[in-house]
Amino acid sequence: MEYLDFEMPIKELEQQLIKCHEIGTDNEVDVSATCKKIEKKLEKAKKEIYKNLSPLQRVQLSRHPNRPYTLDYIKAICGDTFMELHGDRNVKDDKAMIGGLGKIGDQSFMFIGQQKGYNTKTRQYRNFGMANPEGYRKALRLMRMAEKFNIPVVTLLDTPGAYPGLEAEERGQGEAIARNILEMTRLKTPIITVVIGEGASGGALGIGVGDRVYMMENTWYTVISPESCSSILWRSWEYKEQAAAALKLTGTDMKKLNLIDGIIKEPLGGAHYDREGAFLAVQEQITTAFDELKDLTTEDLVAQRMLKYSEMGVYKD
Repeated sequence: MEYLDFEMPIKELEQQLIKCHEIGTDNEVDVSATCKKIEKKLEKAKKEIYKNLSPLQRVQLSRHPNRPYTLDYIKAICGDTFMELHGDRNVKDDKAMIGGLGKIGDQSFMFIGQQKGYNTKTRQYRNFGMANPEGYRKALRLMRMAEKFNIPVVTLLDTPGAYPGLEAEERGQGEAIARNILEMTRLKTPIITVVIGEGASGGALGIGVGDRVYMMENTWYTVISPESCSSILWRSWEYKEQAAAALKLTGTDMKKLNLIDGIIKEPLGGAHYDREGAFLAVQEQITTAFDELKDLTTEDLVAQRMLKYSEMGVYKD
């Protein structure tokens, strides 16, 4: 397990707990009382630390290397029913954007999301979760397929942004993202969106227009990363904490601004501490959202989605 800077008190207590158990085993002595004391301290430390996280600390948790990624959620939720689909039928198959059909119970869903890698090799293979235009065109192809067969769409957002390379711009990165946003607003099937990690800029919004949009507790969703915002406004990354606070990028901030529909609570310590708990929470939220949307007519579904987004940013003095 890797630890972030603010998690060091937890690391020390967990190491003490491991040593305590080792001493008891090696010397055949009863150390249960001591271990219980350390466990209580550990539980208290976790509650205090994770109860008062700053926006930047939530950003750090969203990037935790042990945090589950899109395919982890899909495989845990769908099991063997998931069938990945490939290619945009134009250029190639973008490995940073994955999608396919899967089932939750007896209900089929079209799952689409950005996929990151676990080590240097897979990170390069997945392009660090940054999709090219063909990734967004593949996503749109799968959405249209879902619409044709009346299958609800689930999108899982986890990207530091769309790939900003020259070749991506040559192939129409901006147009691909804009096209997706337009087509998703009028797609004639339910769309459920969950931010499971980083939700950065148009890279996330390109598959992020949904009838129901949720954020996991330790994720962020905004137009730019705190580091990039700091470097633009202050010419230095040193002000990333101030930038994170100013961007209002946490789930709590987004919910107050009525930009999302809800926050999915994570296990204590984050999704990487209890993966099964995180998978179950996301599955339950998807099921609940679908139950709310499944009986709407196509006309009402699209009209409500249009209204939802057209009212964003509107306020009264």
